[in-house]
Amino acid sequence: MDERSLDTRNKIQQIAMEEFAEKGFLGASLRQIVKKAGVTTGAFYGYFSSKEALFNAIVEPHAAALMGRYMEAQTTFAELPEEEQPSHMGLESSEYIHWMVDYICRHREPVKLLLCRSEGTGYEHFVHNMVEVEVEYTIRYMEVLRHLGQDIPELDEQMCHIIASGMFNGLFEIVIHDMPRDRALHYVDQLRDFYTAGWLKLMGQ
Repeated sequence: MDERSLDTRNKIQQIAMEEFAEKGFLGASLRQIVKKAGVTTGAFYGYFSSKEALFNAIVEPHAAALMGRYMEAQTTFAELPEEEQPSHMGLESSEYIHWMVDYICRHREPVKLLLCRSEGTGYEHFVHNMVEVEVEYTIRYMEVLRHLGQDIPELDEQMCHIIASGMFNGLFEIVIHDMPRDRALHYVDQLRDFYTAGWLKLMGQ
């Protein structure tokens, strides 16, 4: 793609971010995006096949980064020898949360689209999918503790889902409220401490 075409593509995406941010994916007008970008509808389709393809082009790199780094933290912990996992509990998640805050603060606009404006796209369940992963690995960790001889109470999957949903929705408040980085780091550290203490209590630790 030549420089002029790249500039046009970037302009379409910038205008689209503003339209999606104001109206959400479902309410956004492709006609308005094309008009404000100063291109014809035919020219638009030379860059993107649809409104959803345009939305995806904006948010996909950020969805992949957030989920990819999160999965890396989960698998790194799960691959530790069972006897080492209790002493590492929370370390990988803390590193991920700090990385996440930095990432969000560098990419606020597209991340906000991903988390708050994606209804009607393949990304509308992004947070739910992260919660499902959290529940899966939490249940695995409780089984590890039982293998190590600890008396861990039974917590059903629905309860784990409720707790994880609360945690992730709390974490992503930093996006909704455009928190400055330092304040966001402070809040998420407090939130993580709160949920860690709660999990330990529920697990009889």
